[in-house]
Amino acid sequence: MTFPLARTPGPAISRLSLTTFSHTGGVHPEMVQRLVALGILDPERDAAGNLWFGRDQLLALARVRRLRAGLGVNYAALGLVIDLLDRVAALEHEVRVTTSRRTGGRSWT
Repeated sequence: MTFPLARTPGPAISRLSLTTFSHTGGVHPEMVQRLVALGILDPERDAAGNLWFGRDQLLALARVRRLRAGLGVNYAALGLVIDLLDRVAALEHEVRVTTSRRTGGRSWT
């Protein structure tokens, strides 16, 4: 059984305004702006300077919320922890691919 990490808008919406993004992600818009300033979220800016978020940014926000709630990671350390988690995931993927090539796609378990 799987559970969604965050509510997502319908498939027709490809980018979200700051207000919609914060509402969907369950955080205050000022929190989103803080995460943008820290470089944790990476929105696009239009000509007027408004922030627009892709749907993938909802997953990034959900990850931040889990790290804050579950591990109590402070804002200063969020970027470092996220970077390390991404590196670990990349290394694990590389090990799986290498192992799969060596074993001809058969699992050792």
